[in-house]
Amino acid sequence: MSKSWASTLRLPKSTLPPRPLPQQREQHIRRCSDDFYKWQAENRPAVSSFTLHDGPPYANGTLHTGHALNKILKDIILRVKVQQGRRVTYIPGWDCHGLPIELKALGASGGKHLTPVQIRETARALASKTVLEQMKDFRSYGVMGEWDRRWTTMDMSYEIKQLQLFQQMVRRGLVYRRYKPVYWSPSSGTALAEAELEYNENHISTSAYIRFRITGDWRSDLALGDFAGNLYAVIWTTTPWTLPANRAIAVHDELDYSIVRVGKEAMIIANTCLESVRQACFDARDWDILRVVKGDQIRSLRYINPLQGKEASPQPILHGSFVSAESGSGLVHCAPGHGFDDYELCTPLGIPVSAPVDSDGLFTEEAYPDDPERLKGASVLKGGSNAVLGLLGDDVLAVNKYKHKYPYDWRTKQPIIMRATAQWFADVATIKDSALKALGDVRFVPESGRKRLEAFIKGRSEWCISRQRAWGVPIPALYDANGDAVMNDETIGHIISVIQARGTDAWWSDDAADPAWIPPSLGKEGGYTRGTDTMDVWFDSGSSWTQTGSQADLYLEGSDQHRGWFQSSLLTRVAVLAAGNPRPNATQVGLAPFRTLITHGFTLDQHGKKMSKSLGNIISGDQVMDGSLLAPLKMKKKGGNTPPLVRDALGPDALRLWAASSDYAGDVIIGESVLKATHQSLLKYRTIIKMLLGSMHHSARTAPLTALDHIAIIQLRDVMEEVGRLYENFEFHKAFSALNRWVTNDLSAFYLEALKDRLYCADGGGVLEPIFFGFLRMLGPITPLLVEEAWDHAPSWLKDDPSISHPLQQLYSSPTIDSTRLTQHSESQLREAVPVLMSAHAAIKAASERARAEKVLGSSLQCSVILEVPDGSAALFSLAALADELEAMFVVSSVELNGAVPESDWGFSEAFEARGSQCLAWVLPPRHAKCPRCWRYVAPKEDELCGRCEEVVATPAV
Repeated sequence: MSKSWASTLRLPKSTLPPRPLPQQREQHIRRCSDDFYKWQAENRPAVSSFTLHDGPPYANGTLHTGHALNKILKDIILRVKVQQGRRVTYIPGWDCHGLPIELKALGASGGKHLTPVQIRETARALASKTVLEQMKDFRSYGVMGEWDRRWTTMDMSYEIKQLQLFQQMVRRGLVYRRYKPVYWSPSSGTALAEAELEYNENHISTSAYIRFRITGDWRSDLALGDFAGNLYAVIWTTTPWTLPANRAIAVHDELDYSIVRVGKEAMIIANTCLESVRQACFDARDWDILRVVKGDQIRSLRYINPLQGKEASPQPILHGSFVSAESGSGLVHCAPGHGFDDYELCTPLGIPVSAPVDSDGLFTEEAYPDDPERLKGASVLKGGSNAVLGLLGDDVLAVNKYKHKYPYDWRTKQPIIMRATAQWFADVATIKDSALKALGDVRFVPESGRKRLEAFIKGRSEWCISRQRAWGVPIPALYDANGDAVMNDETIGHIISVIQARGTDAWWSDDAADPAWIPPSLGKEGGYTRGTDTMDVWFDSGSSWTQTGSQADLYLEGSDQHRGWFQSSLLTRVAVLAAGNPRPNATQVGLAPFRTLITHGFTLDQHGKKMSKSLGNIISGDQVMDGSLLAPLKMKKKGGNTPPLVRDALGPDALRLWAASSDYAGDVIIGESVLKATHQSLLKYRTIIKMLLGSMHHSARTAPLTALDHIAIIQLRDVMEEVGRLYENFEFHKAFSALNRWVTNDLSAFYLEALKDRLYCADGGGVLEPIFFGFLRMLGPITPLLVEEAWDHAPSWLKDDPSISHPLQQLYSSPTIDSTRLTQHSESQLREAVPVLMSAHAAIKAASERARAEKVLGSSLQCSVILEVPDGSAALFSLAALADELEAMFVVSSVELNGAVPESDWGFSEAFEARGSQCLAWVLPPRHAKCPRCWRYVAPKEDELCGRCEEVVATPAV
């Protein structure tokens, strides 16, 4: 090249750095989150409000990517709603009471030396510290909200609202106290709700076949001859430790039962279980079936439980609808103090409920009346079953180990038991129909969540809401000298007023005889004391709908909350608003606390395993933001020294893009391969934005638009409509795919590639402004820091536009272009032409790649192209209408339609060719010389400018 023409080119110049600068992160977060939230609150009308109610995270420990996924999905939705013109409200909250925080506050000693007041002080300090730490992390993800107005379940104002809600439920008769079996965690020392259980599929229990001797005058009824004292009912159980509490045996009236002679004894066994019982218990002994009877024929029998002592009374055999003959013996041992079905069967008949097990899961002296010290203090879960079996002697027919699914405490990961205690319950049976109807107008995402939530509601009739811990909201009950509870609308109202004056801790710190807590109507001489039970934490968090004042537009949490927060929120709201006013034939419109309910899956590591501390595979949001999960960047050596490792830290947008690209309807995987893909996408966005920023010129605003520009606008409109629709449907991963498809195929590989010659060498025109604004608008909800940074580096003439009162006005409204500039081409004809252009483009690329592989061709500008298109076809019509722009669109030096293909121009028998869906492309050598300025092969001879470049160089720059 005889002369350098670089100074005459419009090469891109942008101050946007190749990577985000860490020192600017806080500034960008503040502007794109705090300032943005404030701006939309001041510039959006109240009538267009959108409320997202926070499912409060638990204030216990550090955050991980599961927390990040949840908060970022919420933030994406809020930003989409702002783009749609809504005023969003998001006030973050935290769940702060409960066992895990209490245990962590107590430490290794278990806090046995601490008073309830000391426990509460320690737990409050821990929760308060954790809230601030978690809030700092959430804000570092670029999540916007009213952080200064955050709420926690331990706030006085929150606790008062919760107690008032509880008072309303008591007023409606939906709260009662009862001695009955509940899920009890010996490891936690408290009752648990079903939502606090997880199931271990590999639990090993001791199973046993036991015989109980039938007593009384039964021989004439069954016509069995002389088996006096030798007839037995055979039961099978996987919890032999519950046998001291046995009070009945259940059979099914319609089942067939055989009376089987085994030696000199007779056994009652269900017909369908005969073979399995024989193999387990009597395989080598004589066996004769004496008679087959229906279950209702043996209900007149009575039996003796030897564990009840020498003075034990005969116990009944009852019909139980839950009895089946699919396993065991077809006769079910019933301990109403240790089983729900047993309790429901026995209590209406006046059968006593006993549970001789204490809060630590140890037998009490009532377990074995003949020798009270024999079982006392033995753990029912650790050796208790064997200890009981040892007392039964020959009545134990067989013992085995049995692997099955068993409930565990989801916090301590230890097995639980069923144990009758006096607890407070919420009546779910009365309100469940209203609750189910209330879901009729709720939108579920995914829709499968509806059946899941409905199933949990249908499957319960009551909710144990009391806990035996110190860290929580007290159940406002008083107890008289006999231990009987007193709790009504008046007493609760009085207690609430004292708590408002003295604080919740006063419930524990005030003297037990302090009369201030006793309402005047009870008098001062009754000897009343305050209870020590606290409310279930699900009741705590489920009361949070009282914070919004009305139905929220959206709840969004993990799928495990169908049995947790979603359910408790629905039940508490329905209990207050629908009780006493049922509408059995109508949807309870607006009764649910949420209009839309979205659930996401759990985060898994790259091997598909659930994250846990024991596996050491927990990933934090910081690890994604600082790039430590990816291979370090390769840096050039300086002075022979090995450069330090440099992480590719792309900041919060890397974490946010991972969340947006994930199909959250199922479990979400995070690992190096996934993050590498999102990093590549984010870097591509940044590269394109940098190019756009450096190529937009104020003088080009009036440049004429080409067909190529019109096509770019059409493609931009289409992708924005598609992305907007997917955002509206909460399908962010599909929006991410659509955006990437447009960036890769339409914007990068087609429009910008074709536009470079005009941008750098000609008038610099095009439609970069609407593309810039449209691109940022689509990126705004998912990568707001990149959008904020891009606006920072935008040319001053763009930011100083007098028509824009605030930069967000332009970034969050549809991109506009002067409509008078879009009249030169028919949009319908251009839409018809696009598939033809893409087909030809692909064919030309394929043919040029073949030539490049043969080392005959380098740059695509060396190509002269002949397109062979069927005469009279629509494809030919489309291409012919764009003939003047085909060279620029295909980034070649010349294009000819249906021209003759010369032979041996490159010394080969044929030119390079490739077939597209609507044409055949031939790639030929250039017909002219290379222009030293634009590098197109259109110059009259070597080292001379082409005509276009001569004109541009001769025209003074504007």
